[in-house]
Amino acid sequence: MKSERDGINPAARPSGTGCVECSAAGGWWFHLRRCVECGHIGCCDASPNQHASKHNAATGHPIITSFEPGERWFYDYRTGEAFAGPKLPGPLSRPLDQPVPGPAGAVPPDWQTLLHD
Repeated sequence: MKSERDGINPAARPSGTGCVECSAAGGWWFHLRRCVECGHIGCCDASPNQHASKHNAATGHPIITSFEPGERWFYDYRTGEAFAGPKLPGPLSRPLDQPVPGPAGAVPPDWQTLLHD
């Protein structure tokens, strides 16, 4: 099922509660983003590995939304614009008890020096 806007699949559920690639590699992330075409959870562009943008480059899936508590914005890589999007199936964010940055135990003590601007 596709929405009125190309690149949004309202039925796509999140792939997990953390960045798929960082979790697999034992890495860490700053903030999380959700692909609204397939549900892939990746780390933001400030994170060391920028997996959400890499997912967009590899798949062509054009739209993400925040996967952070209390944030409800969508971003279209094609236009570089943020917009208000449709209601998606939950969960809508990482668990509230998951720290930022996360996950717990994987974040280096000098994490702030490792962020991208």
